[in-house]
Amino acid sequence: MRNTALLLITLFIVGKVHAQSELTLKTRTYRQQNERKLMDEFLGLLAIPNVVYDTAGIQKTAAYIADMLKRRGIEPQLLEGRTKGVPPAVYGEVRVPGATKTIVFYAHYDGQPVNPNQWADGLKPFEPALYSDALDAGGQPVAMPKAGDPINPNWRLYGRSTSDDKAGVFTILAAYDALKNMNSKPTANLKFFFEGEEEAGSTHLNEILERHKEKLKSDLWIICDGPVHQTGRKQVLFGVRGDVNMELKVYASKRPLHSGHYGNWAPNPAMMLAKLLSSMKDDDGNVLIKGFYDDVTPLTDLEKQALARIPAVDEQLRQELGFTKAEGGGKTLADLLMRPSLNINGFSSANVGKLAANVIPISATAALDLRLVLGNDAQRQVQKVIDHVKAQGYYVTQAESITDEERARYPKIARIVAKSGYNAQRTPMNLPIAQTVAKAVQSTVKGDIVLQPSLGGSLPLYLFDQILKTPTITVPIANHDNNQHAENENLRIQNLWDGLETYVALMRL
Repeated sequence: MRNTALLLITLFIVGKVHAQSELTLKTRTYRQQNERKLMDEFLGLLAIPNVVYDTAGIQKTAAYIADMLKRRGIEPQLLEGRTKGVPPAVYGEVRVPGATKTIVFYAHYDGQPVNPNQWADGLKPFEPALYSDALDAGGQPVAMPKAGDPINPNWRLYGRSTSDDKAGVFTILAAYDALKNMNSKPTANLKFFFEGEEEAGSTHLNEILERHKEKLKSDLWIICDGPVHQTGRKQVLFGVRGDVNMELKVYASKRPLHSGHYGNWAPNPAMMLAKLLSSMKDDDGNVLIKGFYDDVTPLTDLEKQALARIPAVDEQLRQELGFTKAEGGGKTLADLLMRPSLNINGFSSANVGKLAANVIPISATAALDLRLVLGNDAQRQVQKVIDHVKAQGYYVTQAESITDEERARYPKIARIVAKSGYNAQRTPMNLPIAQTVAKAVQSTVKGDIVLQPSLGGSLPLYLFDQILKTPTITVPIANHDNNQHAENENLRIQNLWDGLETYVALMRL
């Protein structure tokens, strides 16, 4: 009991040192003197299309990052797995004489798909633009300041991957550059690993890690991805949720039908799918699928202590997002992120708006997103959903087309296709190196940082545990309202500068 108490004091005392280190102040001065140079390099990276399925854009992005490494005196390598045509990981390393630790810094350079028509007027996903504030706060376009003029830290930089996750790539390399220019040096051997397939589920990451296991040996991976806490405080995250995506499609008539001639008689797949989806959750958002929560690994006492210290942001977020009642039956957002979830990412059946027609559609499709916590297995969780659909009277298939025989035999037909997905990961909070990371981040700010057992989002970090037997800790930098994965993605400039200070400190663990 005494050891646990001492550990809690050690872990959380970092939040009581209300002072910034000399290194942080020195980094800030360096940044203020080089803002335009830093920004120009970042803008060059943002201007390259990097949608994960765009092979040409991904190759150009990887080449730009390789050049960034070269400009810093680091020899770049493209790490590939056994599957050809897969985006490589861009890799580099810095050996530090006398260093006893090796740290790998990770970010990903691929981005989510874009629909330019959904972006605000004047914005184009791969033409980064500065705005005086967030768009929903009345932000207006501003011209890039001339060299030597200060850049307002509250401005927003709009464009795909400004926050997720080219900001991570840039911040890591800019931090190393800052150390060199400040005539300082890292205290550990550094390795840089920039993945190019994260937004497609990191399907081939295991191949890269297996093939280059010796090269990637280290004491710790530090992950730069995700947002800071909603209060604006920096945070250190000791785990991530897993993720697996499913497509659920239900079928009715073989051709669209006139809703007047056939309404009340022909089955409507949109209504069928709506009812099927509503059977999966109650009004408080609890998943009703049998066994959905059964295999969750409980939080440790230390993780529960950390969770209890996280600042409450629920009321702030409800006002910011414009809804009154949250799901969860009164539980906090922080608590609910420790549970597996089932979300509807999209629903499609015929047309709406100006294209709407008086028809009964032939099918309806939903995109489902299952977020997993420690203890869940991706494929086992998928099977629970499939079993639930069957229990509602559906015949389930994976075939792309439905045969006449199947239509004659089964009154309810559903096609379910799931991606491979990946499981959750959590690093023990009592590891000495974990406490060292927390102290390094704390040294960059005057107030408390936030320590979280797990990020709400997902990364394939279980692979680093499974293949490399190495712990991971996530230290994010983006603003919480960055619109990642959606239209109008953005990054608050101050978050970029704060991230630079954070990662300089992490290279001096």
